[in-house]
Amino acid sequence: MSDFKKLRVWRKAHALTLNVHRVAATIRGAQFAPLRNQMVRAAMSVSANIVEGREQQTDREFARFLGYALGSASELEHHFIVARDLRAISEADFSSTLGQIIDVRKMVHGLLAKLSKSKKTPSKRTVRSSSADSVKRTAGSG
Repeated sequence: MSDFKKLRVWRKAHALTLNVHRVAATIRGAQFAPLRNQMVRAAMSVSANIVEGREQQTDREFARFLGYALGSASELEHHFIVARDLRAISEADFSSTLGQIIDVRKMVHGLLAKLSKSKKTPSKRTVRSSSADSVKRTAGSG
């Protein structure tokens, strides 16, 4: 498949990860260490699953990893709600980061819809062999 860095959704997810690191670093107190850790891990999981999925051989496999990214984005939203409710982060950090999370989630849903549409029509990666049985094969690039 192509370079993941060209995906707009990955660039947005990467920016989200960097912002979550920044916000997590502002959270003080040993009692919040597990929350900080989970926030960072969930954010990294969003972008990492986009990267890992992009390297898969089929759109179906890519979609599976995008589903994981969606789950991580929802988990991240939960952690931010908890952090806000515990007053561990500012309302401004909560609002801006929540906006990023929602944007990334919308973009992932859009990419999933695009992949679903391409399943209904022949994709570039499905080629017919020249053999008599015309077995479908998956090409290695996309």
